Amino acid sequence: MARQQQDVDELFDVKNAFYIGNYQQAINEAQNVTPSTPLVALQRDAFLYRSYIAQGNFRIVMQELKTADPMLQPLKTLVDYLSPGANKPVIVADIDARVAKGTELINDIFLLVAATIYYHEDNYEAALKILHGSESLELRSFTLQCLLAMNRPDLAKKQLKLLEDDGTLTQLAQAWLNLTQGGPGVQDAHYSIMELSEKLGALGAGPAAVGAAAAASRGMWEEAEQMLREAQARNPHQPELLLGLAITAAHSGKPAEVSSRYLAQLLDSHPDHPFSKDYNAKTNEFKRLAAQYQPSVPT
Repeated sequence: MARQQQDVDELFDVKNAFYIGNYQQAINEAQNVTPSTPLVALQRDAFLYRSYIAQGNFRIVMQELKTADPMLQPLKTLVDYLSPGANKPVIVADIDARVAKGTELINDIFLLVAATIYYHEDNYEAALKILHGSESLELRSFTLQCLLAMNRPDLAKKQLKLLEDDGTLTQLAQAWLNLTQGGPGVQDAHYSIMELSEKLGALGAGPAAVGAAAAASRGMWEEAEQMLREAQARNPHQPELLLGLAITAAHSGKPAEVSSRYLAQLLDSHPDHPFSKDYNAKTNEFKRLAAQYQPSVPT
Protein backbone atom coordinates (compact mmCIF):
# COMPACT_ATOMS: atom_id res chain seq x y z
CA MET A 1 0.00 0.00 0.00
CA ALA A 2 2.86 2.37 0.87
CA ARG A 3 4.56 1.59 -2.44
CA GLN A 4 1.32 2.31 -4.29
CA GLN A 5 1.05 5.69 -2.60
CA GLN A 6 4.65 6.52 -3.51
CA ASP A 7 3.90 5.75 -7.17
CA VAL A 8 1.09 8.30 -7.30
CA ASP A 9 2.19 11.53 -9.01
CA GLU A 10 0.73 14.28 -6.85
CA LEU A 11 1.30 16.80 -9.65
CA PHE A 12 -0.21 14.70 -12.45
CA ASP A 13 -3.08 17.13 -13.18
CA VAL A 14 -0.84 20.17 -12.74
CA LYS A 15 1.69 18.85 -15.27
CA ASN A 16 -0.89 17.82 -17.84
CA ALA A 17 -2.59 21.21 -17.72
CA PHE A 18 0.76 22.97 -18.04
CA TYR A 19 1.99 20.78 -20.90
CA ILE A 20 -1.11 21.41 -23.01
CA GLY A 21 -0.80 25.15 -22.37
CA ASN A 22 -3.89 25.49 -20.19
CA TYR A 23 -2.05 27.66 -17.69
CA GLN A 24 -5.02 28.85 -15.66
CA GLN A 25 -6.05 25.25 -15.09
CA ALA A 26 -2.45 24.46 -14.06
CA ILE A 27 -2.59 27.31 -11.54
CA ASN A 28 -5.92 26.11 -10.17
CA GLU A 29 -4.65 22.54 -9.83
CA ALA A 30 -1.38 23.64 -8.21
CA GLN A 31 -3.22 25.64 -5.58
CA ASN A 32 -5.23 22.55 -4.68
CA VAL A 33 -2.16 20.36 -4.09
CA THR A 34 -1.08 19.63 -0.53
CA PRO A 35 2.48 18.37 -1.11
CA SER A 36 3.66 15.37 0.87
CA THR A 37 7.37 16.31 0.69
CA PRO A 38 9.50 19.45 0.27
CA LEU A 39 10.50 18.21 -3.20
CA VAL A 40 6.89 17.99 -4.34
CA ALA A 41 6.30 21.48 -2.91
CA LEU A 42 9.26 22.80 -4.91
CA GLN A 43 8.04 21.18 -8.10
CA ARG A 44 4.50 22.45 -7.52
CA ASP A 45 5.72 26.01 -7.04
CA ALA A 46 7.87 25.77 -10.18
CA PHE A 47 4.85 24.84 -12.31
CA LEU A 48 2.75 27.47 -10.55
CA TYR A 49 5.21 30.31 -11.21
CA ARG A 50 5.94 29.15 -14.76
CA SER A 51 2.20 29.18 -15.46
CA TYR A 52 1.95 32.77 -14.21
CA ILE A 53 4.96 33.68 -16.37
CA ALA A 54 3.33 32.09 -19.42
CA GLN A 55 0.26 34.25 -18.77
CA GLY A 56 2.42 37.37 -18.52
CA ASN A 57 1.62 37.81 -14.81
CA PHE A 58 5.16 38.75 -13.87
CA ARG A 59 4.49 40.85 -10.78
CA ILE A 60 3.04 37.94 -8.80
CA VAL A 61 6.08 35.82 -9.55
CA MET A 62 8.65 38.49 -8.71
CA GLN A 63 6.89 39.28 -5.45
CA GLU A 64 6.68 35.68 -4.26
CA LEU A 65 10.19 34.76 -5.39
CA LYS A 66 11.57 37.18 -2.78
CA THR A 67 10.89 34.55 -0.11
CA ALA A 68 10.81 31.41 -2.26
CA ASP A 69 13.17 28.43 -2.33
CA PRO A 70 16.64 29.31 -3.72
CA MET A 71 16.20 26.64 -6.40
CA LEU A 72 13.36 28.72 -7.87
CA GLN A 73 15.37 31.93 -8.16
CA PRO A 74 16.44 31.38 -11.81
CA LEU A 75 12.83 32.13 -12.74
CA LYS A 76 13.61 35.80 -11.97
CA THR A 77 15.96 35.79 -14.95
CA LEU A 78 13.25 34.38 -17.20
CA VAL A 79 10.85 37.10 -16.08
CA ASP A 80 13.51 39.75 -16.73
CA TYR A 81 14.13 38.36 -20.22
CA LEU A 82 10.45 38.20 -21.19
CA SER A 83 9.53 41.60 -19.75
CA PRO A 84 8.89 44.49 -22.17
CA GLY A 85 11.98 46.60 -22.76
CA ALA A 86 14.32 43.92 -21.45
CA ASN A 87 18.04 44.39 -22.10
CA LYS A 88 18.31 40.95 -23.64
CA PRO A 89 22.01 41.02 -24.60
CA VAL A 90 22.94 41.73 -20.98
CA ILE A 91 20.67 38.93 -19.74
CA VAL A 92 22.07 36.46 -22.26
CA ALA A 93 25.63 37.42 -21.25
CA ASP A 94 24.70 36.79 -17.62
CA ILE A 95 23.33 33.34 -18.51
CA ASP A 96 26.54 32.60 -20.45
CA ALA A 97 28.61 33.49 -17.40
CA ARG A 98 26.50 31.39 -15.06
CA VAL A 99 26.66 28.41 -17.41
CA ALA A 100 30.45 28.76 -17.64
CA LYS A 101 30.70 28.96 -13.85
CA GLY A 102 28.74 25.72 -13.60
CA THR A 103 27.47 25.92 -10.03
CA GLU A 104 23.80 26.08 -11.09
CA LEU A 105 23.93 23.21 -13.56
CA ILE A 106 22.60 20.78 -10.94
CA ASN A 107 19.34 22.75 -10.83
CA ASP A 108 16.83 21.65 -13.49
CA ILE A 109 14.99 24.95 -13.16
CA PHE A 110 18.15 26.85 -14.11
CA LEU A 111 18.73 24.47 -17.03
CA LEU A 112 15.18 25.07 -18.22
CA VAL A 113 15.50 28.86 -17.92
CA ALA A 114 18.87 28.95 -19.68
CA ALA A 115 17.70 26.66 -22.48
CA THR A 116 14.49 28.68 -22.91
CA ILE A 117 16.43 31.92 -23.27
CA TYR A 118 18.85 30.37 -25.74
CA TYR A 119 15.88 28.96 -27.68
CA HIS A 120 14.30 32.42 -27.89
CA GLU A 121 17.65 33.71 -29.15
CA ASP A 122 17.67 31.02 -31.89
CA ASN A 123 20.87 29.69 -30.32
CA TYR A 124 19.80 26.08 -30.45
CA GLU A 125 23.32 24.72 -30.14
CA ALA A 126 23.75 26.42 -26.75
CA ALA A 127 20.33 25.15 -25.66
CA LEU A 128 21.23 21.59 -26.65
CA LYS A 129 24.52 21.84 -24.81
CA ILE A 130 22.80 22.87 -21.60
CA LEU A 131 20.18 20.14 -21.99
CA HIS A 132 22.59 17.35 -22.89
CA GLY A 133 22.46 14.38 -20.58
CA SER A 134 19.40 15.54 -18.66
CA GLU A 135 17.23 12.80 -17.19
CA SER A 136 14.19 15.05 -16.82
CA LEU A 137 11.36 14.05 -19.16
CA GLU A 138 10.50 17.71 -19.80
CA LEU A 139 14.09 18.67 -20.60
CA ARG A 140 14.45 15.68 -22.92
CA SER A 141 11.29 16.81 -24.68
CA PHE A 142 12.76 20.31 -24.94
CA THR A 143 15.84 18.76 -26.57
CA LEU A 144 13.60 17.24 -29.23
CA GLN A 145 11.98 20.62 -29.81
CA CYS A 146 15.39 22.23 -30.34
CA LEU A 147 16.38 19.54 -32.83
CA LEU A 148 13.20 20.15 -34.83
CA ALA A 149 13.93 23.89 -34.81
CA MET A 150 17.32 23.05 -36.31
CA ASN A 151 15.58 20.98 -39.02
CA ARG A 152 17.06 17.73 -37.71
CA PRO A 153 14.06 15.37 -37.55
CA ASP A 154 16.47 12.44 -37.85
CA LEU A 155 18.05 13.29 -34.49
CA ALA A 156 14.66 14.25 -33.02
CA LYS A 157 13.37 10.78 -33.87
CA LYS A 158 16.23 9.25 -31.86
CA GLN A 159 15.53 11.64 -29.00
CA LEU A 160 11.88 10.58 -28.94
CA LYS A 161 12.96 7.07 -28.00
CA LEU A 162 14.62 8.44 -24.86
CA LEU A 163 11.36 9.79 -23.49
CA GLU A 164 10.30 6.24 -22.54
CA ASP A 165 6.84 7.34 -21.52
CA ASP A 166 3.37 7.27 -23.01
CA GLY A 167 2.15 10.42 -21.27
CA THR A 168 1.17 13.86 -22.46
CA LEU A 169 4.68 15.17 -23.15
CA THR A 170 5.60 12.17 -25.27
CA GLN A 171 2.35 12.41 -27.20
CA LEU A 172 3.01 16.08 -27.89
CA ALA A 173 6.59 15.37 -28.92
CA GLN A 174 5.41 12.65 -31.29
CA ALA A 175 2.91 15.10 -32.81
CA TRP A 176 5.64 17.74 -33.31
CA LEU A 177 7.83 15.18 -35.04
CA ASN A 178 5.03 13.77 -37.21
CA LEU A 179 3.97 17.24 -38.34
CA THR A 180 7.55 18.17 -39.24
CA GLN A 181 8.08 15.00 -41.25
CA GLY A 182 4.87 15.46 -43.22
CA GLY A 183 3.24 12.74 -45.27
CA PRO A 184 1.17 10.22 -43.31
CA GLY A 185 2.60 11.68 -40.11
CA VAL A 186 0.40 14.78 -40.53
CA GLN A 187 -2.75 12.73 -40.00
CA ASP A 188 -1.18 11.05 -36.97
CA ALA A 189 -0.27 14.47 -35.54
CA HIS A 190 -3.82 15.68 -36.08
CA TYR A 191 -5.31 12.65 -34.34
CA SER A 192 -2.85 12.93 -31.44
CA ILE A 193 -3.80 16.54 -30.72
CA MET A 194 -7.52 15.75 -31.02
CA GLU A 195 -7.06 12.88 -28.57
CA LEU A 196 -5.30 15.16 -26.08
CA SER A 197 -8.11 17.68 -26.39
CA GLU A 198 -10.76 15.04 -25.75
CA LYS A 199 -8.85 13.60 -22.81
CA LEU A 200 -7.55 16.75 -21.10
CA GLY A 201 -9.86 19.52 -22.25
CA ALA A 202 -9.05 22.99 -23.56
CA LEU A 203 -5.73 23.29 -25.38
CA GLY A 204 -3.39 26.22 -25.08
CA ALA A 205 -1.69 28.06 -27.92
CA GLY A 206 1.15 25.62 -28.62
CA PRO A 207 -0.78 22.37 -29.00
CA ALA A 208 -3.67 24.19 -30.70
CA ALA A 209 -1.26 25.61 -33.27
CA VAL A 210 0.15 22.13 -33.93
CA GLY A 211 -3.32 20.66 -34.32
CA ALA A 212 -4.41 23.51 -36.57
CA ALA A 213 -1.31 23.16 -38.75
CA ALA A 214 -1.99 19.44 -39.11
CA ALA A 215 -5.64 20.05 -39.97
CA ALA A 216 -4.69 22.77 -42.48
CA SER A 217 -2.14 20.45 -44.09
CA ARG A 218 -5.02 18.04 -44.68
CA GLY A 219 -7.11 20.80 -46.27
CA MET A 220 -9.39 21.06 -43.23
CA TRP A 221 -9.25 24.84 -42.97
CA GLU A 222 -12.48 25.33 -41.04
CA GLU A 223 -11.44 22.86 -38.36
CA ALA A 224 -8.02 24.50 -38.16
CA GLU A 225 -9.66 27.89 -37.69
CA GLN A 226 -11.98 26.53 -35.00
CA MET A 227 -9.07 25.12 -33.00
CA LEU A 228 -7.25 28.44 -33.17
CA ARG A 229 -10.31 30.48 -32.26
CA GLU A 230 -11.05 28.31 -29.22
CA ALA A 231 -7.48 28.76 -28.00
CA GLN A 232 -7.56 32.49 -28.77
CA ALA A 233 -10.63 32.92 -26.57
CA ARG A 234 -8.36 32.13 -23.62
CA ASN A 235 -5.32 34.00 -24.92
CA PRO A 236 -6.42 36.76 -27.32
CA HIS A 237 -3.00 38.21 -28.09
CA GLN A 238 -0.87 35.06 -28.48
CA PRO A 239 1.22 35.62 -31.63
CA GLU A 240 1.16 32.07 -33.05
CA LEU A 241 -2.63 32.04 -32.79
CA LEU A 242 -2.95 35.42 -34.53
CA LEU A 243 -0.65 34.28 -37.32
CA GLY A 244 -2.51 31.01 -37.71
CA LEU A 245 -5.86 32.81 -37.81
CA ALA A 246 -4.58 35.21 -40.47
CA ILE A 247 -3.59 32.22 -42.61
CA THR A 248 -6.77 30.21 -42.08
CA ALA A 249 -8.94 33.25 -42.79
CA ALA A 250 -7.16 33.73 -46.11
CA HIS A 251 -7.70 30.09 -47.08
CA SER A 252 -11.27 29.60 -45.87
CA GLY A 253 -13.01 32.16 -48.04
CA LYS A 254 -13.22 34.96 -45.47
CA PRO A 255 -13.15 38.57 -46.71
CA ALA A 256 -9.60 39.85 -47.14
CA GLU A 257 -9.99 42.35 -44.31
CA VAL A 258 -10.47 39.53 -41.77
CA SER A 259 -7.00 38.16 -42.44
CA SER A 260 -5.60 41.71 -42.54
CA ARG A 261 -6.99 42.46 -39.08
CA TYR A 262 -5.30 39.45 -37.52
CA LEU A 263 -2.07 40.38 -39.26
CA ALA A 264 -2.29 43.99 -38.08
CA GLN A 265 -2.95 42.82 -34.53
CA LEU A 266 0.12 40.58 -34.66
CA LEU A 267 2.34 43.34 -36.03
CA ASP A 268 1.12 45.88 -33.47
CA SER A 269 1.16 43.60 -30.42
CA HIS A 270 4.33 41.66 -31.17
CA PRO A 271 6.80 43.79 -33.18
CA ASP A 272 9.68 41.60 -31.99
CA HIS A 273 8.11 38.34 -33.12
CA PRO A 274 10.21 36.67 -35.87
CA PHE A 275 7.35 36.90 -38.37
CA SER A 276 6.80 40.59 -37.60
CA LYS A 277 10.48 41.38 -38.02
CA ASP A 278 10.65 39.49 -41.32
CA TYR A 279 7.41 41.03 -42.59
CA ASN A 280 8.50 44.57 -41.74
CA ALA A 281 11.94 44.02 -43.25
CA LYS A 282 10.44 42.80 -46.53
CA THR A 283 7.90 45.65 -46.54
CA ASN A 284 10.65 48.23 -46.07
CA GLU A 285 12.79 46.60 -48.74
CA PHE A 286 9.86 46.65 -51.18
CA LYS A 287 9.28 50.35 -50.50
CA ARG A 288 12.97 51.07 -51.00
CA LEU A 289 13.03 49.26 -54.35
CA ALA A 290 9.73 50.78 -55.46
CA ALA A 291 11.08 54.27 -54.74
CA GLN A 292 13.89 53.67 -57.22
CA TYR A 293 11.37 53.25 -60.00
CA GLN A 294 9.16 56.26 -59.25
CA PRO A 295 8.36 58.08 -62.48
CA SER A 296 10.34 61.27 -62.73
CA VAL A 297 8.29 64.45 -62.80
CA PRO A 298 9.63 67.11 -65.19
CA THR A 299 10.33 70.42 -63.50
